[in-house]
Amino acid sequence: MSTEIRVPTLGESVTEATVATWFKKPGDAVAVDEMLCELETDKVTVEVPATAAGTMGEIVASEGTTVGVDALLATIVEGSGAVSAPAKPAKAAAKSDSAAASVDVMVPTLGESVTEATVSTWFKKVGDTVVQDEMLCELETDKVSVEVPAPSAGVLSEIIAAEGTTVDAAAKLAVIGGATASASDAPAAAAAPAASTGGKDVEDAPSAKKAMAEAGVSRDAVTGSGRDGRIMKDDVAKALSAAPAPAAAPAPAPRAPVSADDASREERVKMTRLRQTIARRLKESQNTAAMLTTYNEVDMTEVMALRNEYKDLFLKKHGVKLGFMSFFTKACVHALNEVPEVNAEVDGTDVVYKNFVHMGIAAGTPTGLVVPVIRDADSMSFAGIEKAIAEKGARARDGKLSMAEMQGGTFTISNGGVYGSLMSSPILNPPQSGILGMHKIQDRPMAINGEVVIRPMMYLALSYDHRIVDGKGAVTFLVRVKEALEDPRRLLMDL
Repeated sequence: MSTEIRVPTLGESVTEATVATWFKKPGDAVAVDEMLCELETDKVTVEVPATAAGTMGEIVASEGTTVGVDALLATIVEGSGAVSAPAKPAKAAAKSDSAAASVDVMVPTLGESVTEATVSTWFKKVGDTVVQDEMLCELETDKVSVEVPAPSAGVLSEIIAAEGTTVDAAAKLAVIGGATASASDAPAAAAAPAASTGGKDVEDAPSAKKAMAEAGVSRDAVTGSGRDGRIMKDDVAKALSAAPAPAAAPAPAPRAPVSADDASREERVKMTRLRQTIARRLKESQNTAAMLTTYNEVDMTEVMALRNEYKDLFLKKHGVKLGFMSFFTKACVHALNEVPEVNAEVDGTDVVYKNFVHMGIAAGTPTGLVVPVIRDADSMSFAGIEKAIAEKGARARDGKLSMAEMQGGTFTISNGGVYGSLMSSPILNPPQSGILGMHKIQDRPMAINGEVVIRPMMYLALSYDHRIVDGKGAVTFLVRVKEALEDPRRLLMDL
């Protein structure tokens, strides 16, 4: 008896997918719910589990094949090949039961929908003694860095995936020989590396090195919180926030004219996977959407006054600071209700209108820009929005955001003002059709009731997809945001 494995439901308005990776081959034993393959659509990655236990039969749709919903992918032969427990490799699978077994070091769980990673740094070399849970290497995915600990004490006998190698989610990275599960052996194994790790010989996290280089921070100025004093990227962020501002920044050195002789003085560094993803998605956005930007300015007087009046009470009651982002989020939700096409997306020849607002809040991190999503922001209070922004922002800076937390947004707000930007044209976050750019608040002379007065002004920019959003709708949206911020009482009255 055989069971057919078919393409599952792919999501709203998604009709086809591409077979990305098979994790089983014909003849392999499979367990119920064990992952067989992964499909990629233009929106998400879909995992296909086994619906029955047995032996992998024929693979009908090979890797790279485009398939429709309910298409036949493969068959499972039930019966003698059935297994009762998943055969998915664990972090460490022992090769034998002897006291001095070899243990495989496997790729750990990378996160939802993440199928591969790049080996960025090995902290141990073949022949080194390792302690259980000691960090062996670091992997980079599109979104985060993943540390790989030793599953057992022993000697690193083989490194299978060298630095720079791209590995899938079930790959073997290395082998630890002479491994033992005995707790009594751990102190003896720990003694050797403890003696050899001395202060500055510890290898810091690559993300921390990059952050220190970009900020011009010396390693001596950062206190490491990792194993053996290893510096992590969060340690760099803490050091930067605690450091006093310099009196005067030195002028950058002039760049020499480019010539053939300069090649030996240049440094070529491969993009991180996150930076590659950012570059690809931004270029796709420019190539796909008919992007246009409209501008306006907002007088921040009333919002600033309201915030100053209630910020202490707000913090005392809700345990979070009252910032500007909750006002802008509320104002955008208000405007999206009136101009729903800005909250929609193009799917082929269809326009998909969203009757909810999943607000993306762009956040800069030491490794690049990410956009965590606050779901159902249209039904949240000011306090709920501020708490969600604070929590997502902290997870973004620590590199702990999951793929799920950055998917499904319907509209995005980007605040370049925190870096001092006075005016910019933000790029759409596909497949969204609108993004609001906030900028620096600057005192400017304004004509109010026939008199020149100084007011705190901010330029606003709305980039939108002109394929479904007309100029009238875009301007109306931005005017509604302006009106709500200049008279925040309109938000309470839903006007």
